[in-house]
Amino acid sequence: MDNAQPNNPLHGITLEQIVVRLEAHYGWEGLASRIRINCFKSDPSVKSSLKFLRKTPWARDKVEHLYISTFTD
Repeated sequence: MDNAQPNNPLHGITLEQIVVRLEAHYGWEGLASRIRINCFKSDPSVKSSLKFLRKTPWARDKVEHLYISTFTD
């Protein structure tokens, strides 16, 4: 059985890859202005952001939505 998810633009992309690519594209200030969460405002790092996003589904949804709207057609 094929487990491919052709309609899921995030299939095969980890949360860490999403955060790293968004940070490289927008920078921490740009991320903080687009998504108002403290992990992007106060002493931001990939590690602290991942820890928060893994525990906070609504914030993760916003980050994933920004990734999709930024990097997909």
